[in-house]
Amino acid sequence: MKKILVLCVFAAIIFSCAEKKSKAPGKDGKKMFKQNCVICHGIDGKLGLNNSKDLTKSALTMEERKSIIKNGKGAMNAFGAIMSAEDIQAVTEYTFKLK
Repeated sequence: MKKILVLCVFAAIIFSCAEKKSKAPGKDGKKMFKQNCVICHGIDGKLGLNNSKDLTKSALTMEERKSIIKNGKGAMNAFGAIMSAEDIQAVTEYTFKLK
């Protein structure tokens, strides 16, 4: 009986840890967008300041957007030196959610 109880407790602990791990927050693309992009693109991606594009109307692919965020374009700063690849991925994914 004790062995069964110990196994049940052990299984519950493992399940609990695995569940918490899977719910760990990823990179917050929305937060990074607000910190780095809204000054020109606006909170909704439509501002157009400094000749920035309306992100809600962009036909660029994921890879094209990631490249522009990383390397910059025109007046847009390159963020590759200050953002990790994961950060750039998160911001890029967020830009597809803008409406």
